[in-house]
Amino acid sequence: MGATLFLWMSLTPSLLPRDWMFQGLIGGISAAIGHGIGIVVAAAARRWLAPRLAFWPPSTLVQTRIRLGIYTICAVGTVLMLVAAVRWQSQIADYMGTVPPTVLGYSRTIVLSAVIGLVILATARGLRDESRWVAGLLIRRWRFPRRAAVAVGVVVVALVTYLFVAGIGVRVGYAALNWAFSAQNDTTRDGAVRPTLPEKSGSPASKASWESLGFEGRNFVSGGVRASELSRLTGRPAKEPIRVYAGLETADDTDARMRVIVDELERTGAFDRKTLVVIPTTGTGWVNPTAAQTMELVADGDSALVAAQYSYLPSWLSFVADRQAAADAGRALVTAVHDRWLTKPAEHRPKLFVYGESLGTQAGEGAFDGLAEIRDTVDGVLWVGPPNSNPLWRSLTDRRDPGTPETEPTYADGLVVRFANDAEGITRNPREWLSPRVLYIQHPSDPVVWWSTDLLFSEPDWLAERTADDASAMRWYPIVTFWQVSADLGNAAGVPDGHGHNYGTQILDGWVAVTNPDGWTAADTQRIRNALNELRGHDGPEK
Repeated sequence: MGATLFLWMSLTPSLLPRDWMFQGLIGGISAAIGHGIGIVVAAAARRWLAPRLAFWPPSTLVQTRIRLGIYTICAVGTVLMLVAAVRWQSQIADYMGTVPPTVLGYSRTIVLSAVIGLVILATARGLRDESRWVAGLLIRRWRFPRRAAVAVGVVVVALVTYLFVAGIGVRVGYAALNWAFSAQNDTTRDGAVRPTLPEKSGSPASKASWESLGFEGRNFVSGGVRASELSRLTGRPAKEPIRVYAGLETADDTDARMRVIVDELERTGAFDRKTLVVIPTTGTGWVNPTAAQTMELVADGDSALVAAQYSYLPSWLSFVADRQAAADAGRALVTAVHDRWLTKPAEHRPKLFVYGESLGTQAGEGAFDGLAEIRDTVDGVLWVGPPNSNPLWRSLTDRRDPGTPETEPTYADGLVVRFANDAEGITRNPREWLSPRVLYIQHPSDPVVWWSTDLLFSEPDWLAERTADDASAMRWYPIVTFWQVSADLGNAAGVPDGHGHNYGTQILDGWVAVTNPDGWTAADTQRIRNALNELRGHDGPEK
């Protein structure tokens, strides 16, 4: 009954559409957890409740009928819940513009849930048998009291398992993953070619060799649009954009890579441009090509973008394995660029901005001790899709103005920091917005923003609010909701623009709001949006 109840709850909708494989995964995990809770409840009932019931145990015939009734309810209820799950998933899919599932196709989730649940159950019973073996050994050899031996057996097996998983298992796994992804770092995306323009790192004039930039670095510097194409798209004169990058193999350590970065900025004339944008990256050093194109189009190429790689691992692995590395890398990059920027005459310095997306927002936040330092250091910040664990984001959200929702909070009347779910939300607040401006863009359906271990045992405000957004049909269930949102992470960027972790050209609206270009109009924004849609795919993969 516990397993089936938790399976039913896992079939309810969450933030994003789930295919049968993701649903089977969380269904199996949830069912195994429900089974374990059921065992605990049953053991407690047998020990403390059953002896006090005069009618218990009933006859064998009554027990058989009860079991048959329970099995029937579980089976029929599961079929009905599966049909309801398909309807819920179809509603979310229609809302987000994805392909809805069918009942027949989605029925595979029950089979996969059963397999995963049985594997977890077998593993748990294997550990239980090990603890019993240890307890038996203590009783036979050292005459331990039975209860003490059982307790010690459980503790010993739990400790050994933890040490293996958290120690040897994690270290070996981390080393293996690092090796695997470092091999990919040596490859180059089809279509990425070494730049010849001196404005790009990796070019013949660059101090950062093409080979050292890594997979994402080569994508970044080989992309972009030439000045002539920028002029065609915007209808205004344009300069050749500058893109500066350092990979993990560009220099031996962080300090040396930052020296290369600063030298590249000097060599390319980045400090003579109109805008200079520091982009703390996601794990592997990925820079969103739509964001990079946006910055160059808005500035008519009179811009310099600078980024650096700090890991071989993709964002989700970096987030799990070493979040501090992101913060340290962000601080090193922003500090190095800012220190050199300060040496330039104030009247000739470019506007200095920071952009971050996903784990890149955590790297960006790590560069500052708080909001005051941000305002003293840069001319504006745009952060897109921030993880729930970001310290500054968490602090600002927790201290939001009373009565404002967690999905789109207002902090201090939006005087400096603002939050928006979409393009309309960026300009919704009519009050004055002081410079430097800080803007967070976050979708109500983005699991990267809302995933937290707190989901295990407490209902978050963003879900309790349940306004008319992507998550309106979602409900919170202890333990189960955590696994649902965890599964949503796997499809976070696999949905159309405007949903999940896919922000598309909303980055343009955010960038215009933060940089606040002189004389900018709605027509300018639409012209750049049209250009971005035309360029989609020109600058490499979106993720």
